[in-house]
Amino acid sequence: MTAIKVENLSKTFKVKVKDKGLKGSIKSIFKPKYKEIKAVKDISFEVEKGEIIAFIGPNGAGKSTTIKMLTGILFADEGNVEVLGISPNKERKKLAYEIGTVFGQKEQLWMHLTPYDNFKFFGAIYDIPNSVAEKRIENLKMLFELEEFMDTPVRNLSLGQRIRCEIVASLIHEPKVLFLDEPTIGLDPVVKENIRALIKRMNKELKTTIFLTSHDVGDIEKLCKRVIIINHGRIVLDDSMEHLKYNYLNKKIIEVKMKEKVNLEDEPGITILKDKGYNLKIEVDTKDKNVADVIKLLDPDKIIDINISNIPLENIISDIYKNEEK
Repeated sequence: MTAIKVENLSKTFKVKVKDKGLKGSIKSIFKPKYKEIKAVKDISFEVEKGEIIAFIGPNGAGKSTTIKMLTGILFADEGNVEVLGISPNKERKKLAYEIGTVFGQKEQLWMHLTPYDNFKFFGAIYDIPNSVAEKRIENLKMLFELEEFMDTPVRNLSLGQRIRCEIVASLIHEPKVLFLDEPTIGLDPVVKENIRALIKRMNKELKTTIFLTSHDVGDIEKLCKRVIIINHGRIVLDDSMEHLKYNYLNKKIIEVKMKEKVNLEDEPGITILKDKGYNLKIEVDTKDKNVADVIKLLDPDKIIDINISNIPLENIISDIYKNEEK
């Protein structure tokens, strides 16, 4: 069954243009000039119930505008949107009872209240009977392992603890669709893994449809089976994670500090990005050569320090977009 249905969705904003110079500034007060920016351009897609989907793209691609239209915060200029069969434009209040939102950079919890008091507050907002709210809070407390800090003011919690509480607060009313915007931003690697595990468990046990945006490749790889990439307001890729990983996430960046110089210029699958004496930065195409083989070439006994990372997601998206234009 379909949880989200988007057909030919478009959104344009009018932005005031600043005139340069004193005369231009005075004139602009009485006759301001505007330009139109088309943030979303005729996009269509569907999300099935119970699916975890990544909706990604570089900054300014149209992700936030699309989410705001899906949740009823913004009205579309053209096209049609249905979330759980509900029109966000016409029945925003009804939709609010069926969806949840978590924004990693924005707080919805009251910082001076404890998690428990916050959860009770959100239960009251959604008109949940007290006995039902208590039962849900208890179940979510166990699922997200909140026992140790349920009575600690939110302002005293770590970022990882707060994010877990933000997610729980969004689940009190048992939403069928959850929008997660950068849920692991700013978290250390261990806490990120914990949050990802909780999201997967929540999807499995509560059957929640999850619409995820993130710049973290780890979030996308470990949580999603399908990826939609948007850039300049248009969908440039809608495919399985398996296909994306095979065709686009096949490059690694290795930065290494050596005890002595090493020459890898003629090695297939390796591109030298920077070579400064004993400091080397290379790009490895894992289709041609795996990382373990590269480390052997470098000689582990001669390595002082090493860092292995993915190609920045924005670079991958940019490459995909360029390929789509050809």
